[in-house]
Amino acid sequence: MIEILKADLTLPVHADATVKLMDAYASDAMGGGQGLSDYVKANLSAELLKRESIHVVLAFVDDEPAGLVIAIEGFSTFACKPLLNIHDLIVVSSYRRKGISQLLLQKVEQIALDLGCCKLTLEVLEGNQVAQSAYKAFGFGGYELNPQMGKALFWEKKLNELG
Repeated sequence: MIEILKADLTLPVHADATVKLMDAYASDAMGGGQGLSDYVKANLSAELLKRESIHVVLAFVDDEPAGLVIAIEGFSTFACKPLLNIHDLIVVSSYRRKGISQLLLQKVEQIALDLGCCKLTLEVLEGNQVAQSAYKAFGFGGYELNPQMGKALFWEKKLNELG
């Protein structure tokens, strides 16, 4: 049985599943290929719990953690409305091809609608064709304001590295 739910990180089973799934994601080639640090494992759930603008959605298959979305509220200045950014999405390899990513995305979309968001956003690696296919099937596409200016690029500048 597949269960998709908004996590309650005060529950140890949800907090533990979040860390376990994020560690699986980080260990995967698409997540950088290196598991979470001990610091992150020890603090992630508590830090997420402090932030009301973060929404965690979990997928369980027969009570086993199978998938996760961490979405963070943002704000669209052009629409003057909130948006919800899918910061992390993982389905454990043994549970892939069962429609779990689409169920997770449906739950996140419902959360966004409940919050009055104008859109969902996410970033995806160029080489992750499987994820791109899943996102396209759900209705995502490249972001552009003016086709003549091209699609938006997602950049970063790291400020520091934690353990």
